[in-house]
Amino acid sequence: MPIQQLPDTLVNQIAAGEVVERPASVVKELVENALDAGARRIEIDLEEGGVRLVRVRDDGGGMAADDLPLAVSRHATSKIASLNDLEAVSTLGFRGEALPSIASVSRFLIGTRRAGDAHGVALEVDGGRVGQVVPKQLPLGTVVEVRDLFYNVPARRKFLRAERTELGHVEEWLRSLALARPDVELRVSHNGKPSRRYRALAGAGEGLFADERLAVTLGEEFARHALRVEHAAAGLRLHGWIAQPAYSRASADQQYLFVNGRCVRDRSVAHAMKQAYSDVLYHGRQPAWVLFLELDPTRVDVNVHPAKHEVRFRDQRLVHDFVYRTVNDALAHTRAGSAEPAAATAQATAAPAHARPAPSAGATAAWNAMAPQASMPLQVDEARAAYAGLYGGVSPPPPRPGPVPLPPADAAAGVPPLGYAIAQLHGIYILAETADGLVVVDMHAAHERIGYERLKAAHDSEGLRAQPLLVPQTVAVSEREADVAEQEAATLAELGFEVDRSGPGSLLLRSVPALLAHGDTEALLRDVLADLREHGESLRVRGARDALLSTMACHGAVRANRRLTIPEMNALLRQMEETERSGQCNHGRPTWAHFPLAEIDRWFMRGR
Repeated sequence: MPIQQLPDTLVNQIAAGEVVERPASVVKELVENALDAGARRIEIDLEEGGVRLVRVRDDGGGMAADDLPLAVSRHATSKIASLNDLEAVSTLGFRGEALPSIASVSRFLIGTRRAGDAHGVALEVDGGRVGQVVPKQLPLGTVVEVRDLFYNVPARRKFLRAERTELGHVEEWLRSLALARPDVELRVSHNGKPSRRYRALAGAGEGLFADERLAVTLGEEFARHALRVEHAAAGLRLHGWIAQPAYSRASADQQYLFVNGRCVRDRSVAHAMKQAYSDVLYHGRQPAWVLFLELDPTRVDVNVHPAKHEVRFRDQRLVHDFVYRTVNDALAHTRAGSAEPAAATAQATAAPAHARPAPSAGATAAWNAMAPQASMPLQVDEARAAYAGLYGGVSPPPPRPGPVPLPPADAAAGVPPLGYAIAQLHGIYILAETADGLVVVDMHAAHERIGYERLKAAHDSEGLRAQPLLVPQTVAVSEREADVAEQEAATLAELGFEVDRSGPGSLLLRSVPALLAHGDTEALLRDVLADLREHGESLRVRGARDALLSTMACHGAVRANRRLTIPEMNALLRQMEETERSGQCNHGRPTWAHFPLAEIDRWFMRGR
């Protein structure tokens, strides 16, 4: 067959295959156009999951009558005019392909009216055949109707799912929009019945939304466990919410990333988040977050995916490192007792203030006089063996003191966040009285985290030491991985690997990280090279090291049924208050729980 020019209708249908996957894609494109037009109220009517009808009304600026035929023409847009505009896109839409693609596979109607016009105008398109612009009585703004999606492309229509499934995809995208734009009111109806409404929140701006919108979209449980993150550096700004490790998911269904207001998926950022949570999350669970990343539009390319689901950063390594360090620092401030798990707030630049009053000087001095904490390590023989290798030995434990009376547990006395120990339950849990209730601590999990953080700190002070191999090891890799090893030789050296290239697809391994010398260093090297190639950074060595230190801390932690004295329990509580990430053990389990006195009163119906 000779080469020939394709008809415009066929070209639009081919483009529709890339842009319009299902009714949710139609809703996305139409709503984004409405937002670009300045809409503050958007109504979405659906029938049969959007297959039969998608109608979007907005109160935006509208269009002129002469613009309607151009709106349904390919590559016609008001949002960019040159290559420079394309490289610095600040609008949600910019290609000029969405409307003609949708109109080519549906029965399409667009109507619009601007402020000051006596009446509106409308244009119909039936399967790509453009009609005439006609006057029509319309309110201010724009309305777009898309009926019988894919009616003229049966091969595409048969791939659509059940009505409930297609509606679910629409609702999921609207949920992400509601998170990003709390200042916009969204009303959704399905088959003539109101389905969902997101009220516009007064004063919501800069991409940050009120707790009300957060609870409405993702649920009260997420809102209770949300930590606020806010950090800016190197021309980047990251803000939003991350869920505490105690709130985790079986799937990644509550992970939302917005780059300059656009909801996208990015593997580099997802990898950074996974690494940040790796030390505190239960195995096999997924973290939850809603994050807004803002940067200069010229530093990110949004024109890499037909549906604009992905972006490409000019400096991917910088973004990866910035996100990882910001979230990692925020999680590090989740010390036990620093704030209530239900309403905690973490800042990447500063540790959060205690929700309870700080201990007064008099109360602190009185308690220290009765039971000095600084010189009282936990008297657990298992811990001494784990620490001995790094701390150079541990002095013999002092004799166990007898019972010590506790100071009064009231706010005026300056009770510490985790209170004072009163008893040990079943040899497993520590019960502590706080200023406003009761704290229960899993002593093994808490001591495990304390030991783990101490081991990491001791090892970090020494740095990663390399152990030369007596006989250099030849490692077979791909040519691409060998190129990465050459380019990142300095980075590999910092991680403890000394590598020389010995051929197009082979490396000569001369030294390995000393702490991991007895492991599978060849597989570890390949994983590190894969990370460097994909993300520009690798935390594999640190992760393997932390896994080893975690095992050491677990074996060295106090065991169940080990009876502790009151001073020992209080020493553990004070150490928890000072230790980073002490809210979770090394495996992601919670280490403590707080029961307010008001809740305990409800158990026994006091005051009724």
